Amino acid sequence: MRAVFLLLLLSLVAAAVWADKPPLTDDILYDRVIRKLANDPALKTTTIEVVVKDRVVTLRGMVDSDKLRQRAERVVHKVGDVKKVVNELRIRP
Repeated sequence: MRAVFLLLLLSLVAAAVWADKPPLTDDILYDRVIRKLANDPALKTTTIEVVVKDRVVTLRGMVDSDKLRQRAERVVHKVGDVKKVVNELRIRP
C-alpha cells in the first residue's frame, strides 16, 4: 500500500514539473542554437544564418574552412531537441 502511495505521489510531482515547462517552439530552439554558436570560441567571429522549422535547423553562410563548417554542425547537434541539421554552409574561396 505504501509503495502504491509513493508511486502515485511521484507521478503527481512529475506531472506538475512537466506542466510548468513551456512548450518548445522553433523560436526557443532558435535562441538556444544562436547562443551555442555565439559561445563557441571558434565560431563566434563567423556570421551564420540560422533557420529553424519544425525543429530542423538549417545553417547558411560562409566560413573559412571545412573544419569550421563541420564544427558548426556538431555544435548545433548538441543543442537539445534538434531533430536534424541541414548544413548549407559554404567555404570562402
